Amino acid sequence: MKKTLIILFALMQISSVVMAENARNHEQKNIIFGIVPQQSASKLARLWTPIFKQIGERAGVTIKFRTAPDIPTFEKRVSEGEYDIAYMNPYHYTVFSKKPGYVAFAKALDKKIKGILVVRKDSLITELDQLSNQSIAFPAPAAFAASVLPRSHFVQMEISIKAKYVSSHDSVYRNVAKGLYPAGGGVIRTFNNMQADIRNQLKILWTTRGYTPHAFAAHPRVADELLKKIQQAMFSLNQSEAGKLLLKSIKLKGITTARDSDWDDVRGLKIDLIKL
Repeated sequence: MKKTLIILFALMQISSVVMAENARNHEQKNIIFGIVPQQSASKLARLWTPIFKQIGERAGVTIKFRTAPDIPTFEKRVSEGEYDIAYMNPYHYTVFSKKPGYVAFAKALDKKIKGILVVRKDSLITELDQLSNQSIAFPAPAAFAASVLPRSHFVQMEISIKAKYVSSHDSVYRNVAKGLYPAGGGVIRTFNNMQADIRNQLKILWTTRGYTPHAFAAHPRVADELLKKIQQAMFSLNQSEAGKLLLKSIKLKGITTARDSDWDDVRGLKIDLIKL
């Protein structure tokens, strides 16, 4: 009788381990992929959902699109590890690679991120010092290329401005087009991806130097084997016409491998805006 109970107990333990592993595998089949809200949630969903569908089919997982209503909320969600994988700006990665420990595994192919300042096409502003003491639109305090870099340059040039945060890149472009602000910060990719009727009212006044672009980074809970499948699926997008069209919709030539040290150029700036 005692031997039978021992066997039954052992079987129950094995069953529990198997059930737990099955539950884990099920969870890992559903990946929450967060995209930094540089643009409206509806636009991001329209652009990224078909991309995630392609990646999911190739990797054998279901990828669920997520974003946030604004960049500060996105930062909070990343800090809490809400996303299994996140597409985050270079500065965000230097912060959230420390805690909760996101690890970069991919980045845009042949690309450096550059911040820009835009003005209306009919604006008489041709030099940055003409923006002295003016209110300038930016997406959010920690928006790396669209906010941090331009504001740092104004400080270096000893040009005093008033930073106004309007939640997204699209909001910056719309506000400047409407004449509500004389200038605003963005990045070339989102500017090129802006709807033509807004973009055609604007021109680029100034461009920053280039830095390592946004990181595709995974939370430590994502299994290595699964992450490799997702990584390979992302890399293979530009190997088909359908995949190339999807990448073109988000202004990327392709996606390539990345490692943590790729963002040392950003770390070298010693930006300290988000406290862990």
